[in-house]
Amino acid sequence: MWIKIRRVMLNYFAESRWYTIVLATLFYALSSWLLLYAFDEQALTESVDFIYWLAVTGSTVGYGDLSPQTPAGKLIVALYVIPLGLSIFAMIVGRVAAFVGNQWRKGIMGLSSLDVSNHILVIGWNEQRTLLLLKLLLQERQSLAEKPDIVLCVRADITNPMPDKIEFVRVESFNKDEDMDKACISAASTILIDNPEDDLTMTTALYCSQKNPSAHQVAYFNDESLVRLLQMHCPQVECTPSVAVEMLAKAAFDPGSSTLHHDLLSVDDDGQAQFSLTIPHSVEPVSYQTLFMAFKRQYDATLIGCAGAERGQSITLNPALNTVISPQDKLYYIAKARITDINWNALTEQ
Repeated sequence: MWIKIRRVMLNYFAESRWYTIVLATLFYALSSWLLLYAFDEQALTESVDFIYWLAVTGSTVGYGDLSPQTPAGKLIVALYVIPLGLSIFAMIVGRVAAFVGNQWRKGIMGLSSLDVSNHILVIGWNEQRTLLLLKLLLQERQSLAEKPDIVLCVRADITNPMPDKIEFVRVESFNKDEDMDKACISAASTILIDNPEDDLTMTTALYCSQKNPSAHQVAYFNDESLVRLLQMHCPQVECTPSVAVEMLAKAAFDPGSSTLHHDLLSVDDDGQAQFSLTIPHSVEPVSYQTLFMAFKRQYDATLIGCAGAERGQSITLNPALNTVISPQDKLYYIAKARITDINWNALTEQ
C-alpha cells in the first residue's frame, strides 16, 4: 500500500504542476480548518482571520497576533499545519522560480513567440558582421520619433547577443510558417536578409516576398549574378551586392574614396552621413534646384539624388536642377544627422 501511495504522490507532485499545487493547497487549508474547528480553536476558524493566519503560519512569517490557545490546537499547529505549510510554500516558490527562469531562458535562447509589429526583422547570422549591423540599426533608431523594435531571427545555435536591446528568435527554417510566425514576419515593416550562403538568402527572400509583400525588403549577396535573378522574380526587393572589389579599384585611382564611402555609411556623431526621406503628400511639386538650395541654407544638408515614386526604385544621382520633385518621391542627402522636423512650406517658398 505504501509503495502505491508513493507512486501516486510521485506521479502528481514530481513536476509540481499548477493544478497539483492548487489542489494540495485547498486540501491543506480545509484539513487545517477542520482540525482546528474540531478542537475548538474559535479565534482561528473565522473566515478572514483563518486565511490570514494560515498564510502567515504556513510561510513561517509568524507575526504572533493570532495563535492557538488549547494544548491540542498547539500540537496540531506544531505537527501538521507548519510542516505541511512549509512543504506547500516551498512547492509554490519553486514552481514560480522555475516558471520565471524558464521564461527567461526561452527568451534568451529565442524559443518564445514574439508579439511585435512594424518592427525591423534581421534574418541571418554572420557573427561580427551581424553584430555591427545591429549596432548601426540601434544607432539609426535613436534619431527616429517612433523607435521600432529590432528582431534578430537566426538558425544558428546561439543565444541573444543583445538581450537588453533587441528581440531574438531561433528557428529551424527560414521558410516555414510555424517558425517565421514566431518572429511576426507578416507584421514587419522592414526585413533585412543577410546569410552566409547566397542560396539561403535567395530562398529566404522569395519566401519573405510571398509572406509580406508590403514590407521594405533588403537582401545582401556576395554573388552579383543572383541579384539580377532575384529582381526578375521580386523587383520590389532591394538587393545589395558586395562592393569590396569596386571600392578597391576606386581607391586606386581616387585616393580617399574608400574612406569617403565609409564615412557616408557611418552613423557616428562625427562627420557626415547619408540619409533619405520621402516627400509628403501635402507638398506641391517643386524643382530640385529649389530644394537643393533650401536644404543647404536651412539644414546645412546636401542633396545628392532622388528616386521618383513613378520610377519605382530607380535612383538618379546628381539630377538636373530643373528636375521636378513630386509628392512621394524620395530624396537622398548628406548631413551631420537625420533631419526629422522639416517645415516644407518654408522650404518650397524660398
